[in-house]
Amino acid sequence: MTKAKEITAEVYQVGGGGFSRGEDCCVYLVDGGTESALIDTGTGRSASMIMDNIKATGVELSSLKYIVVTHGHIDHIGGLAFLKEQLQVQVVAHQLELPAIEKGLPHLTAASWYGVKYEKVKVDRVLQGDEEKIKLDQLELVCLHTPGHTVGGISPYIDIGGKRILFGQDIHGPFNEQWGSDLNQWELSMQKLIELEADILCEGHFGIYSPASAVKKYIEGYLRQYGQKGY
Repeated sequence: MTKAKEITAEVYQVGGGGFSRGEDCCVYLVDGGTESALIDTGTGRSASMIMDNIKATGVELSSLKYIVVTHGHIDHIGGLAFLKEQLQVQVVAHQLELPAIEKGLPHLTAASWYGVKYEKVKVDRVLQGDEEKIKLDQLELVCLHTPGHTVGGISPYIDIGGKRILFGQDIHGPFNEQWGSDLNQWELSMQKLIELEADILCEGHFGIYSPASAVKKYIEGYLRQYGQKGY
């Protein structure tokens, strides 16, 4: 099994999509040099493998400062407890996802879907509002609140070398009222993502899309499938 893939300068895939167990979401690494960030963690059964994959990129584990959680489903947060302890990093998430991440409410984590026991984790940096920025040395990771799949979902993006890379983890859904899914909010969120005009989309389960025209086409495809306005 290949350990990692360079997507573009300073951005790697280190989990999911053939890089760890198939139940994992795609896990991404942003290398800021002296300050780096991991985006999501998978279900947890591959956590040590993901650490090995990070090492394979050449990025120093000591540079990891943050795990940025896009939302509180188990395939994204199951490895949080292990990786937070091993890497000594801060966990970042939106305040509306705290009931899932910090309290581990089973109807929000959907842990039973995967047969995983979730270990609760304290969020060190709580995001609020529509947008917050995280400094990674000279880079800036923008965390955009994009509710719809869940109430506190975020879609981080970063500009590197003239390219905009978007981490749109669960653009495709699925949707369930139990998690607080809201198709009207999701539709507005997808419009926000289209307006970003990202050059590369790092999706949560279905891989990498580029150039910008392919990113737009991918998002619009789901808007046509689920949207209320007729696309």
